Parts: sequence; C-alpha cells; structure tokens
Amino acid sequence: DAVEVLVSVGEADRLEISEGSPPKISPEPVQPSPEPEPETQPPTPEPEPEAPPPPPPPPPPPKKHMAEFAVGINGFGRIGRLVLRACVEKGIKVVAVNDPFIDLNYMVYMFKYDSTHGRFKGEVMADGGKLVVNGSKISVFQSNKPNEIPWGDAGALYVVESTGVFLSVDKATAHLHGGARRVVVTAPSPDAPMFVMGVNHEKYDPSSMNVVSNASCTTNCLAPLAKVIHDNFGIVEGLMTTVHAYTATQKTVDGPSAKAWRDGRGAHQNIIPASTGAAKAVGKVIPDLNGKLTGMAFRVPVPDVSVVDLTCRLSRPATYAQIKEAVKKAAKGPLHGILGYTEDQVVSTDFIGDSHSSIFDAGAGISLNDNFVKLISWYDNEYGYSCRVADLLKHMYSK
Repeated sequence: DAVEVLVSVGEADRLEISEGSPPKISPEPVQPSPEPEPETQPPTPEPEPEAPPPPPPPPPPPKKHMAEFAVGINGFGRIGRLVLRACVEKGIKVVAVNDPFIDLNYMVYMFKYDSTHGRFKGEVMADGGKLVVNGSKISVFQSNKPNEIPWGDAGALYVVESTGVFLSVDKATAHLHGGARRVVVTAPSPDAPMFVMGVNHEKYDPSSMNVVSNASCTTNCLAPLAKVIHDNFGIVEGLMTTVHAYTATQKTVDGPSAKAWRDGRGAHQNIIPASTGAAKAVGKVIPDLNGKLTGMAFRVPVPDVSVVDLTCRLSRPATYAQIKEAVKKAAKGPLHGILGYTEDQVVSTDFIGDSHSSIFDAGAGISLNDNFVKLISWYDNEYGYSCRVADLLKHMYSK
C-alpha cells in the first residue's frame, strides 16, 4: 500500500525515501564551531623619544702662557739660593737674580757648592753675562735700589724679596716700579698680608695684594701643627719654644750686637736664648688663636734644622694616642706635603733637605694629662721654608 509521508519543509533535505523501506533520516550536518576571536593584544606603546644628549661643557678658560709665570730673586743669600734650587726642582722659571754684593762668577760658585745641602745636582755656569742653570739663562743685576732693578726687561713678573731688608709693603712695592707685579717677602712683614701654605693660603686675593709675606720658617712649622690640634681638640693657650739652628746674622765668635747683647756671642760656642715672634704670628694666620700663643727661641750650634716644642692646654680632652692619630690623618690628607709624621728615632740631621714645613715627632711628645700636652715637630728652616716660598708663588699665579 502506498504510504503517505508528510514531510516538513525543513526536514525534506535529510529524508531519503525509497520504495519498500522505511525512510532514512540523515544526521544533522555538524555546524562548524566558530573560530575563536583572536585575543586583542594591547597596543605596544611607542618608545619615548630619547632625550637629547646634554650639551658639551664649555671649554676651559685658556691657560696662562707659562712665559707669564717667571720669577726674579732679590738677594742671593741662604734663602735666595735655596729658593732658586726649589724653583728648579718644581719647574718654576727663574729669569733674573739681583744682588749688589755678589758678581756673576761668585754666584756660580755659591750656587754650585753648599756646605749644608751639598753640591747642586745639575749644571751651573756663567755664559754671556748670565747665570745658566740646567740650560736656562738667568739675567744678573747688581742694584741696591729695588725700584731700579729692571725686572720687566727680564720678564720677571713675580719677585722673591729675600734680602731681609725690604720687609714693609712700602719698601717692597718699589719692585713694582721695575716691572714686577707681585712680591713675596721671605720673612715676617710689619704690614704685608701673611700666608702659611696649608693654613690660610686660600685667603690670598690677587685684586688687592701685590706684596705678601711668607711668614717665618718657625711660623711655617708651628701653624700647621697648631691648626690640626686646634681644629680637633681646641687650644685654650700655649707656649712655644723653638730650638733653632744658628743663622748668618749671628757671630762666629763674640762680637758687637747693639740690639741684643746675647746675640753677639759666638754661635758655635753657645746655646743662646733669643726672642721670636713666630708664635704670636700664628694668631695672624689662624685668627681664632690670636692672643693664645707666644714663645721664645734657643739658638744652638747646628747649621740647619730646628725643632718646635708646643706645650698647650686643650679645651677637649684627648689621649696622646688620639692626638697622634689626628696629626697622622692630616699629614696623609689635607696637609700632605706640608705636615709630615714620623715614629722613627730621629735626630736633627735626619731632616736636612726635608721639604715639609713641619714633621711631627710622635715618639718625642708627652702628655701630663688629657688636657695638657707637649708636642714636638722638626723643620729644615732653610730648605723646607724655601719650598713653601715656591709653592706660594705657584698658588698666587693660579689665581
């Protein structure tokens, strides 16, 4: 019999009908699953533009031509000759020497040979009316009036006044009439600004200081030590004694000395008490110590090297070991080359030719208690001092 099949329109496609067999229903076609939407990645931020490199630093100011830094020396005595040696060793150009009492050939001899510091380790000769040291020609003048010395013709803009005569600003300023621009007096001055390298040299003002003093050799020894002690422990008050080598102003045998009779006694025969303004001068370079220090000297029969004894009361207690450590630290740090330090069993001749201003003898000092101490420091009163003159010249030139 015929089979009537009702087929919905929606199922017509999946029915297969054949005679004599039930209708087959084809499976529903599998609908493909929708592809997953790709994950949206956040947009990669664009790199920030690199900051432009900083502009190059401005070029340094042009250096002064070394020809401008030329030195003249007035007075070719102990300090004058050793200042020349120090300048040669430090590369400072000396272009003129003036001494009315020493002619050229005698200058060669006196500079070449030295009973204390030994023979000059270089070449020195006279050539064409000039003193020649290691190939450098030095003009020689013999004027006894500073205003008539032609420093400018020789190119000497800095003058070392080492005669011991022209100490005041007024007298030393006479060198400026001959063409010099700056004068360093190698002794205490009654009115010139006083500088001790390592202590107050930064106060030099080229705009107002044409004549300056390098103080005395003893002040150069005492001031660095006093600065370290005062900065670390405070000095309430103190007395200084310098046991000082004899100098050229003393007598080899007894002779007249109108100002101080004892100074006229034989230098090789006696220990001679003498006055000194070195301790009071420390108050000029360290104003906080003004009026707190004074001292005296003993002149003794040695030709060179002296020693300072500083006995002082401290405001802050300190053991002697702490004092030694403070001095040692300063000697290795800010006062390197100015202040030395030794724990060796030294004597005076061990310091001949030492370029320091002051060498602290750690083994020689003593303390009564933590507030009262005696400190010992050596110095080559000739060569060490002359090295500081050269250093002050370099410092002035740098300003």
